[in-house]
Amino acid sequence: MMISRRGTLCLAALATAAALVSRPSFATAPSFAMGKVRIGVLKFGTVSWALDTMKQHKFDAANGIDLEIIDFAGEDATNVAMLAGAIDIIVSDWLWVSRQRSEGVDLTLVPYSTAVGAIMVKEQSPIRTITDLRGNKIGVAGGPLDKSWLLIQALARRDHGLDLPATSDIVFGAPPLISEKAMQGELDAVLNFWHFCARLEANGFRRLIGADDAAKALGAAGAVSALGYVFHGKWASENLATIRGFVKASAQSKDLLARSDDEWLRLAPIIRAQGKELAKLRDRYREGIPRRPVAEDAADAGKLYRVLAEIGGEKLVGRAPEMAPGTFWQELPK
Repeated sequence: MMISRRGTLCLAALATAAALVSRPSFATAPSFAMGKVRIGVLKFGTVSWALDTMKQHKFDAANGIDLEIIDFAGEDATNVAMLAGAIDIIVSDWLWVSRQRSEGVDLTLVPYSTAVGAIMVKEQSPIRTITDLRGNKIGVAGGPLDKSWLLIQALARRDHGLDLPATSDIVFGAPPLISEKAMQGELDAVLNFWHFCARLEANGFRRLIGADDAAKALGAAGAVSALGYVFHGKWASENLATIRGFVKASAQSKDLLARSDDEWLRLAPIIRAQGKELAKLRDRYREGIPRRPVAEDAADAGKLYRVLAEIGGEKLVGRAPEMAPGTFWQELPK
C-alpha cells in the first residue's frame, strides 16, 4: 500500500497510538555510550524470532546498540510511523522503498530475507505444473498486487501463454484464512507467505512453484531479498556506527539461527510450532538468510522491478519505470 506525505501527516498520530509498550531489554547496559535504535515490528511476525535471539544472547549490547522493540498491530501502522520519524527501522520490501524514494523520501534498506511465498497444493493433488492451474480455484494472500503473485503470473504468461486471473477462479484473503481454506479442501491451490507455506508443507502439502523459482526464470541470477531493514538515509548517515552495529548484531543472530537447532527449540513457544512444523519453519527460514553481496541483490531486484512494473503498472510502482537508485543501502560493514 502506498502512503502519500499528506497521508503520513494525517495518520502519524494513529501509528504512534498503534504501538504497544516496548519490550524490556534483557541486556545490562555497558559503561560506554549505546546507540539507540527503535525498531517497529508486527507483534506476531517472523522478524520477532531474530530480534528475540538478538536480545536473548545480548548481540545488541555487544555491538553498542540500545535496541527498543515496538510492536504494531499492522503493516500500515509501521509504514506510517517510519515515515513520520516515530521509529528508526522497520522491515518492508524494496518495491515500497523504491516508490518512496521516487517521491523524494530518503528511505533505504539492508537485505533481511530472501524467503518468499509459493503456490501450494495437497500432496495427492493432480496439479503438477503451472499450466494445471487453469480452471482451478486459487487462493492468494497479499492481494492482487502482491509481488509473488505478479511474478508467477508473469512467468505463466511468458512461458505458457497462460493468463491465470482470466483462466482461474482467484480468491484473495488474509494469510491465515487462505491456509485454513486450503486445509479444508475449499481451494485447489494457494499462494501464501513463506511461513504459512512452511506450515502447510508440514501438514500434507507440496510446493508447486515458488516466487523464487519465478524470479530466477525471469532473470535473477540468485536469491533476491524480498524484505529488508528499512531506515532513513539521513538517520543512517548521522548514526553510522549505530546502524552498522545493528546490522552486525542481526547477522550474528541469524548465524546462530542458521547453525543451532537448540535455539529453535527455545523459540518454539514464540513461533507456536513444534515437531515437523517447527523443523520445516527452521529449514525454510535458513534458506531465506541472504548470502550474496548487496550489489548483486540490488542488481537482480532492479531486473525484477521492470517485470513487476510492466504487469503491476502505476498502482504498484507509481510513475517510476526503474527501481530508484539508493534503494539498497551501500554502506554495509565490511
